[in-house]
Amino acid sequence: MQARLLNLVIFLAIAAGLLVTSTAGITAAEPNPDSLMKQGLEAYRRGVFDQSLAVSKQAAQMYEQQHKPLEQSRALVLAAQASEAIGQLKQALQQLELAFGLAQQSQDKLWTATILSSLGHAYLTGRQPDAAVSHLKQALETAPQDATSVIAGIHNNLGLAHVARKNFADALASFTEAANMAAQAADRPLAVRARINAGRTALALDQAQAARDWFDKALDELKDFPQSHEKATGLLQIGLGYHQLRGAMPSNSAGLLLRAAGTFVEAGEVSDSIGNVRTRSYAEGYLGHLYETEHRYEEALELTRRAIFSAQAANAPESLYRWEWQLGRLLADTGKLDEAISAYYRAVAALKPIRMEVASALSVGAVSGEESIKPLFIEQADLLLQRATLSTDAKATDQYLRYARDAIEAYKAAELRDYFRDQCVDTLQAKLTKLDTISSTTAVIYPIIFADRTELLASFGSGMFRYSVPISSETLTKEVRLFRRTVEKRTTLEYLPHSQQLYDWLIRPIESELIRHKIETLVFVPDGALRTIPFSALHDGQSFLIQRYAIAMTPGLYLTDPRPLNLEKVRTLAGGLISSVQGFPSLPYVAEEMNSVRTLFQADQLINEEFRTGLLEQELRESRYGILHIATHGKFSTDADDSFLLTFDGKLTMDKLDQLIGLFRYRQDPLELLTLSACQTAVGDDRAALGLAGVAIKAGARSALATLWFINDEASSALISEFYRQLRDPSLSKAVALQRAQNKLLQDRLYDHPAYWSPFLLLNNWL
Repeated sequence: MQARLLNLVIFLAIAAGLLVTSTAGITAAEPNPDSLMKQGLEAYRRGVFDQSLAVSKQAAQMYEQQHKPLEQSRALVLAAQASEAIGQLKQALQQLELAFGLAQQSQDKLWTATILSSLGHAYLTGRQPDAAVSHLKQALETAPQDATSVIAGIHNNLGLAHVARKNFADALASFTEAANMAAQAADRPLAVRARINAGRTALALDQAQAARDWFDKALDELKDFPQSHEKATGLLQIGLGYHQLRGAMPSNSAGLLLRAAGTFVEAGEVSDSIGNVRTRSYAEGYLGHLYETEHRYEEALELTRRAIFSAQAANAPESLYRWEWQLGRLLADTGKLDEAISAYYRAVAALKPIRMEVASALSVGAVSGEESIKPLFIEQADLLLQRATLSTDAKATDQYLRYARDAIEAYKAAELRDYFRDQCVDTLQAKLTKLDTISSTTAVIYPIIFADRTELLASFGSGMFRYSVPISSETLTKEVRLFRRTVEKRTTLEYLPHSQQLYDWLIRPIESELIRHKIETLVFVPDGALRTIPFSALHDGQSFLIQRYAIAMTPGLYLTDPRPLNLEKVRTLAGGLISSVQGFPSLPYVAEEMNSVRTLFQADQLINEEFRTGLLEQELRESRYGILHIATHGKFSTDADDSFLLTFDGKLTMDKLDQLIGLFRYRQDPLELLTLSACQTAVGDDRAALGLAGVAIKAGARSALATLWFINDEASSALISEFYRQLRDPSLSKAVALQRAQNKLLQDRLYDHPAYWSPFLLLNNWL
């Protein structure tokens, strides 16, 4: 919703000029593209986006048949705005790119700049701020100097780009410029949007009074607006602004509450007057939330149910999930646990088909703190755990624990899908069956971090057990950060107290069950900060965890292909860099590592100058490799676009990796093992760890072996070589092979510090 309310709609006025085009030669019986454009524009103004999309696409096709590229371009932009409004971001970008090409043919600089600005906003919605800024700067260069309104719109979108980069001071300057220029151009709708954005940015900068002034100006501007979708959405955003201001201006909380409620009521009235059920849903839902914050549950429930009805009538899943979620919270607060759980399931079901787009769109313009869908799944899991506690039947209790785990699984899949911004997760899930049965000697440990506690769900061959640890997310995260920072220091034992503390919280509660079930392998499904640490280096006071158990990690239990490695007829390709290239240091021991791989697995090799993207692609296309070993510098970043593996002639991004070896995903025998040696993730960057955790999924590999941080390449070579030697034994799992390799280094006095052996993680399939 937030992204939609900030959409550039300047093109509507420009496109409206198109409607005077002659219709000579078109009979009354034939559809008229100009009249279709009228219908599309009107439907967009009323917020009926699916109708707007359908008729504008039809108009675009007709203009193409009539060889009218400029008119076709305008129709495509309208279609793109409607597509973005209903969460179809990829389609919107395709439509805008096509419209841009047509506009360039017409040499209409004003229209070309307008499309570039829309492209910038669409890329922002897709969480690609660099691409957005590039298009917006090009738009500024293209726009005629007297196109004040278009330039104002570009500055507004640049402000949003600054917000995406957390540059709030620059964002406020851009929004201020946009508001002033829009007022100068008498573009009142844009002036309102820019002022609302400025208010929210001022709030993020702790400038409460300035934020209040911006919201008041925007509201004053809206007073004599005609009844329209634009007015309704403006009122909604201003109401949200007043509500957010309550925390920053506690002495004015009551007055701000009344102002927020008043704007929501007015937004509902405007929606009714234009027949816009979608925006009415938001007006009712947000008003219900105000009552929720005041603990007036009866009124909140009534308004929320009305919002759900309106969202259903409008076929608007992007608002329906919000109000089902809100209903679930209200029902839980009033003690109706089973009804609340049902509402949460309905919220997740409504969100599922739009999850990635919503997760992306919510970040655009969420100036006062990014909105997230994670709490929906966390709260759902919490309610299911409460239900498990209340159950007196052991079988029912086990079922509710599995439901809680499934709720977190659903979020993990959505999170990875959002990180990679593609459907690789769906492709994998479609091929896999749920892994509920595991080896009798394997335990799957599922930590779920809540604000007030940490829950441990442990799956054994005999069933699932639950352990609640009274450690808050804040306390746990702080300890995890300290452990990660100190365990990399090779010359000190600073890490030890943190290692032992984490052991006490995460392992000791289940220690007796591990012994009772004679567990040999631990599979962790970590969340948040826990993705950034090596569980192998947790210490019980006498020994490391890896000395007692083989250890693996997976980003999601239902994202794991449970079949063991079949070494028969497995071809291996090893590629990497020994020499220093592109400013990165040399890796002299990679030669020894590559020789070990070649000797043990008769591997084909691409080293130094041969390790080029083109040659790698050729090898992977022409041969059916089962193991791909890459020894080179690499980095996993917050943004998947900034994550890479270094090649001799460039950088292999996650998208390029997907293109090169993604074909394995569709083969009968996928890539068995992807080894990434000499890679690293940033300390404290939980989102970057998503890339590390999901790399096997992205590459279409059953398993991946990768490192959390860059280590001494001599130690790395020794460990990797030993791992492959152990892997030759068909009776050993990959997890046990890694355990033996890590323990061999641990027994070497030169490399017994966990900084050398613990960063190696076995990801996904551990068999």
